[in-house]
Amino acid sequence: MPEATETYRTRVSGFWSPRHTLLDGEGKTLGVLAVRRNRVGMIVGAEYRPEQGEVLQFRREPGLLRAQFSLWTEGKEWLGSSIRQGVVRRTIELWTSTRPYRLVPRLGLGKGWRMVATKTGLVAEIAHPWIGRGATLSVYRKLDFELLLLGYFVGTLGLLESTAPTSLEAVDRTAPGAAASAG
Repeated sequence: MPEATETYRTRVSGFWSPRHTLLDGEGKTLGVLAVRRNRVGMIVGAEYRPEQGEVLQFRREPGLLRAQFSLWTEGKEWLGSSIRQGVVRRTIELWTSTRPYRLVPRLGLGKGWRMVATKTGLVAEIAHPWIGRGATLSVYRKLDFELLLLGYFVGTLGLLESTAPTSLEAVDRTAPGAAASAG
């Protein structure tokens, strides 16, 4: 696995409307991601309030599929969206204006997701401990922080689905021997 260029951590508090505090590698607070639910308990969105900078809005898009969210700035600028193509698929597609990404479960047993670019492979990893609610976000290649937040938010909604080992189709293509083991 390549060396991480940036590492972030999260602390989660609250149960019904959790608040995810994002910390940088030195433990300094970057901002808070607050999840919103409707009257029946379904997650309808979230809001990220950074210590400095623009507030981001996560909104559930109309549709029947889970993980169908979009990311907007306060100025109504679209930054990205996510969609899961099927109910039983464990891959979540993330779309931005520049390129598509996929969220796939981590290799082996463990809770968390890997963010994979279509052509370049592993970009980031979101690892959750077996016990506890925080996470470690490791960035391996250039990635917009907003897109990392979208992946983290959507990934936390389907966290239990990421515990089983991943399928061969989701293996990182940049790993040595990945093509040989898939054939």
